[in-house]
Amino acid sequence: MADSTPGAFPYTYLALSGDRLEAVPGGVVDELLLSIYVNAQELATLMCSPLDQEALALGFLFNEGVIRSLDEIRLIRPNASRTAVDIFLNRDRFDPPRRMVLTSGCSGGVTFQDLQRTHPPLQTDRTTTPEVIFELMRAMKSAAHLYNRVRGVHTAILGDESGLLLVAEDVGRHNTIDKIAGKALQAGIETRDRILVTTGRISSEMLNKARMMGVPLVASHTSPTSMTVRLAQAWQICVIGYVRQNSMRIYTHPERLALPPVSEGNHLLPEAED
Repeated sequence: MADSTPGAFPYTYLALSGDRLEAVPGGVVDELLLSIYVNAQELATLMCSPLDQEALALGFLFNEGVIRSLDEIRLIRPNASRTAVDIFLNRDRFDPPRRMVLTSGCSGGVTFQDLQRTHPPLQTDRTTTPEVIFELMRAMKSAAHLYNRVRGVHTAILGDESGLLLVAEDVGRHNTIDKIAGKALQAGIETRDRILVTTGRISSEMLNKARMMGVPLVASHTSPTSMTVRLAQAWQICVIGYVRQNSMRIYTHPERLALPPVSEGNHLLPEAED
């Protein structure tokens, strides 16, 4: 039976195992072009999964600095074929950004932000523990329903010590962050001082989105880039990579995990008190 999971495209493929060839009714991840219009002006066209498109559009506008709250939106309306989302602001004037940056995001990421500009450092004393990061990574893997069925997509979650708050999946890792921001706006969930966990490489545009959301801890199953590490140092964001069952790499601001500053050599962590 072909896969009918939302976001999956039914497809029968051939599975070769040893000398046995078998036709398997299954699926592959679906992908489409989505155009975002603001006040009837085209802002951007993104490659994305056909899931949570309104949240993706809202989050993209938020993370690009076009809006700061849901109160600025008068109407949001996807077209019938789900290939465009029209957003009308409460204000008539909208001047779309002139400069577009093609990013390293998969599926053709774009941003209008100047990734070299200086954001002020996050002013928060927010800390957590490595155990919380491990638990959120486990929660994300369990919540990745589309990935668990057909693979080929990225997942991101927003969470804290209470557990998983929001989850998003998409072919573009950067899109998952925008979807998290959009879902948070829709649900009235505060992103500031939460924890962002993702399956994808932490690129500079993804860290910029986290900074726009006020997130001081970003963790991934894989690595950050050099620009990400430099920006995270300046913005006081703790970047964590290669999170596994009981190990991780902390690249910046280990104090947000109650760990000693980064230095050469090995350290034994103090045992927890009973």
